This record gives sequence, C-alpha cells and structure tokens, in this order.
Amino acid sequence: MKPNAFRLVAALLGVLVSAQMGAAQGYANLGSTAAEGFAQPQRGTLLQFPADHGAHPRYRIEWWYVTANLVTETGADLGIQWTLFRSALAPGDQPGWQSPQIWMGHAAVTTASDHHFAERLGRGGIGQAGVTTAPFSAWIDDWEMSAPDATLDQLRLRASGPDFRYDLALGAQGPLILHGENGYSVKSDAGQASFYYAQPAFAVEGTVELPDGPHQVTGKAWLDREWSSQPLAADQSGWDWFSLHFDSGAKLMGFVLRGDKGDYTSGTWITPKGEAEPLAPGAFSATPLVWSDVAGRDIPTVWRISLQGRDLDAEVAALNPGAWMGARFAYWEGPVTVSGSHHGKGYLEMTGYGDSGSNRDSDR
Repeated sequence: MKPNAFRLVAALLGVLVSAQMGAAQGYANLGSTAAEGFAQPQRGTLLQFPADHGAHPRYRIEWWYVTANLVTETGADLGIQWTLFRSALAPGDQPGWQSPQIWMGHAAVTTASDHHFAERLGRGGIGQAGVTTAPFSAWIDDWEMSAPDATLDQLRLRASGPDFRYDLALGAQGPLILHGENGYSVKSDAGQASFYYAQPAFAVEGTVELPDGPHQVTGKAWLDREWSSQPLAADQSGWDWFSLHFDSGAKLMGFVLRGDKGDYTSGTWITPKGEAEPLAPGAFSATPLVWSDVAGRDIPTVWRISLQGRDLDAEVAALNPGAWMGARFAYWEGPVTVSGSHHGKGYLEMTGYGDSGSNRDSDR
C-alpha cells in the first residue's frame, strides 16, 4: 500500500475505533442504545465448544483475555497481559473491507518498578486480525494466542512492544469454568448480562524479554472469554474486576460494577478441584483502602475483600500502583498480592475512573 493510502486508511480506522472501541474495553458506552440490532444473551443458552472459543459477530463486543502471575529465575515477581478485543460496527460479518468488525490488541508486562504496554488496532476481513477455531488461533498482526488443536488445553502466547517481548507456553491444569448460570453472567439488577467462561488454571513457562535482558519465567495464567451486546446498565460507569489464585488451590473471580443507583457485585468461587460455585449478588465485597495518584487519576491500589460464607477477609495490593494502560481507552490493569485470611496472587482490572479528585466521592 502506498504511504499516503496507508495514512488515509489509518486515519479512517482511528475514527472508527474512537467511535466504537470503547465498547470492547468494557465500560465506555456499554449501557447505551447502540446495542440495538445486535443479539442479546439469553438465559438457558448452552455454550458449545469448541465453537464458542471463536468469534460471535452477531454480538457487539467480545474479548479473549489472558493475565499471568509469573516469577523470574531470580525470584522476582512480574505479570503479563494479552488481550484481543472485537467490536462490531453492525451485526454479522462480511468479507474483505466490508467487514464491520474492528479489532484491538493490548499487551503488557508489569514488574514491581516498571510497566510496559503496547496497543494494536486492526480491521476484520482482511487477515490482519481474527479468530479461528480449528486449530484455535486468535491474532492481531504478529501477536498470537494459538493451540495445536481446537481446545484451549495447550496454548502458545506471543506479543511484543517497544521495550518488551514474551513467548509463553500455557498448559491447562483444570476444567473450563462457566460463570453465572452455566455461562450466563448477570451484570445488573436490571438484568444486563453476558456469556462468560474462563480457563483459570494454566501452568506457564517461557521467556519474557525486558530492557535488562531475557528472563526465564514460570507461574500461573487465567484466560477470560466474554461476549455480549449491552452488559452494563445505563447508570453503570465502570468496574473493578478481581481474578485471584489462593495458595490453598482455590480461586476467586469477583467483580464490582459501579453505578449511580448502587454497586452490583457477584463472581465465582472455584474449589481446588476445579468446581465452580456461583456467588449470589452482594456476597462479594470490595472496599478501597489506599488510593494512588496514577496518570492524573485517583486509583484504589489496595483493597479489602470479603466473601460471605467463606471466612474470606483479605487485603489485595497492587504489585506496581503505576500499572496504567494508557491506551486510547485507558484503564488500570496489573498483578496483585493477597494477604490476610487468605494468601496468594492474582490480577485486578479497574475501568471508568476519571480525573484525580473526582473518584473517591462520586465513583464509590
């Protein structure tokens, strides 16, 4: 493609992404009427595998989301993120440049002292980004999550940015987890919902390259898969999402969706045997303890979490409070440590936080 034509396409793509891709990130515009014409999740729908590992173009938004808590050969903690978002300008799909599917990739590496991230944008239908199921592959440019077959049992994960690169092998150590009611995950008292499943039990090994050189790493990873068309209610402005590995072998996914009419919380407790136990709305509680000034925003970087019926009363603290994803639609995402009644590691995502000074009173 000639340089001028490339710049024109890039500018057009930027306009499309600015209008639509906030939806894929999971908080901007997700309570709007822009979902009209798209399919909506229906209670009682049975998820089908391997088909549901692939894309769902009748739905407006979707993501393939991997986070991993890793340790280097010297014992240093770090975390990685790999995410592919799909956002549709219209329901369905078409070949070539007629495709209404817009794709966005985020990748990051976070250590106790540094946070490195990169972003990729792509258009569907032209081979730049997409997902196939047999064998499984999700990619944007040269970033890829791939498997030798149609399952998610063995994955290879690759991404790079100006000052990082990673190449990781993931092996499933437990079953897929269907969140909510067999994969139907309610997000508000008004009934907004998504289809949501996870593979939270990957063992990881591989290489992470940073400015100080390559590091051999091992650890645990968590894959989230979710798709919907309007998962937030009109008054909900963002979320706080916890995915935690406890030393006992149990795991917890818990979320807080912040709204003008009150917060909505839910999640899933996962036993050491891989049994999923859905949490009733309100059973999971998360309260900010420490706020940090991050990129000109007040961000809660230490939390107290509790869970009814589980004797869980723990503190969740960011490994690096500055883990700000300064992308076109910015958010906080980084590894955390857990202490108190339970110990472990995990990841925390926080979206929808405004300028410094506006969050502590209005968003909580």
